[in-house]
Amino acid sequence: MSSRTDPKATHPPTELEAIASPSATPSGVEGSRDSLVDRALDERRPDEEGASLSSDPAGSSARVAEADDEGAPPSVASARIQVRRDERLDLVIEYLAFVAKPMPLSLLLDEAPQRIAAILGADVASLYLLEGDGDELVLRGNVGFPREARGTVRLSVGQGITGMAVECLRPISVVQATEHERYRAFPELREERFPVFLAAPILGSGRPLGALVVQRAGDRAFTARDVELVMALTAPIAAGARHAQVLDELRERRRRTGGGTRKVTLPGLPVVAGRALGAIAALRRPATSSLGARQGSGDPKLLRLAFDIAEKALLDLNARAAKRGLAQEAAFLSTYLLMIGDGRLRARAFELAAGGRNVAQALGTVAREVARAANGIVGDPFLQDRARDIEDLCDAILMLATPDARAELPSKAVLVGDQLTVFDLLISARAHPVGVALSDRSGPRSLVLLQLLGVPSIVDVAGAFRWASPGDVALLDADHGFLVINPSRAEVATVRAARRRGPASPEPDEDDDEEDEPAS
Repeated sequence: MSSRTDPKATHPPTELEAIASPSATPSGVEGSRDSLVDRALDERRPDEEGASLSSDPAGSSARVAEADDEGAPPSVASARIQVRRDERLDLVIEYLAFVAKPMPLSLLLDEAPQRIAAILGADVASLYLLEGDGDELVLRGNVGFPREARGTVRLSVGQGITGMAVECLRPISVVQATEHERYRAFPELREERFPVFLAAPILGSGRPLGALVVQRAGDRAFTARDVELVMALTAPIAAGARHAQVLDELRERRRRTGGGTRKVTLPGLPVVAGRALGAIAALRRPATSSLGARQGSGDPKLLRLAFDIAEKALLDLNARAAKRGLAQEAAFLSTYLLMIGDGRLRARAFELAAGGRNVAQALGTVAREVARAANGIVGDPFLQDRARDIEDLCDAILMLATPDARAELPSKAVLVGDQLTVFDLLISARAHPVGVALSDRSGPRSLVLLQLLGVPSIVDVAGAFRWASPGDVALLDADHGFLVINPSRAEVATVRAARRRGPASPEPDEDDDEEDEPAS
């Protein structure tokens, strides 16, 4: 018989092909299907941990394929096993393993941008969350831009390329972002260095939750598969973004169902970076302001000592401002120094105290006289501001001369208030607060005083007084701009671990359930 070979005949399949399609095993392959499986498993090296199911005598993998974007799909009779040769696939797998764990929102905002930038080969990755009434995008997580960008870069839905992507609920990719008609520039970010731009909406149930943006230098556009991958990577972020939902209806539902112990996350604008953990305490003034009467001693020695202490503290604040390069912004401190050094003000206060009035009455009279003089000159805002400053200073001197227990603050607290004044740096700071959250956007003075105080601080925290009560445990995340009332145990553990281990935040334990376990 002829032994000619039919050129159309197929070669015997490899072992993995036989495993993937047992019915295709020809008689020319020695051994049964079970023996092929056994031999494949026996030949697998223990240290590969699934990287390859078998190896031939030459040491090459059998039908093990690397990811090939342009390659033909595998046949029905073959098995294509992705080994650890595709760096991007490995990074995606690590990212998915990371986001599958329950974790604080702050950790997600720290880690996810770094991992996504590595996957896409991007220089910048940014996470925007939709806040306010659902119409403002706030950059909360980022890698590639200065740290100060987090919480301060804000866009309206429809504004810029990012806002357009959220408005259309479709990803947008451009090679030269600065030439796009919707481009919105933030000069402090110097975004022109990274013109290749891809923005993808983060989709929630029925509405967007934010946006994911990746950028890189050069002129190599993101491919269609990059766009598809970025959209897929937003899905785990959507689950984490639920912790940042701050719309009134969501908070109201939490309040009704969970009482005052449910976790509430309130966004704000970071001023001084850092994270702090402590009990909530409201900024306080004397129980009766300096304009009213209060029983107390009229000893001139106490009054003189209070003036001296306040003057020394103001000098220290002024020196601190100069050292930090804030001398121009903190020029208003010079006004306080002039007032407290004014011999006429001191003399008038001592005169009233010597006449039988207590300290509160003496300082109240001085403040009233200044206010009356200022209001008598209609349309002079400088004098009206000066009157308020003197009242603020008199309140501080009053607290130093005759402390009021009702106005004193607990130590190591997270202070909540409308604004910060010089009174707070002279009096409230003596309780060594760990953080400050202000409900107002705050003027230049408050921002400077927060920097001089030097503890983690955020401003523009809407609803702070509505949802925070004195004594509630609070986590102030001024790295991203959140005030978390009744934080979870996982969030508390993350902050405490960061204190012990330095700036790098550890990954949470898989057993931590930070959604249903508020700290007490």
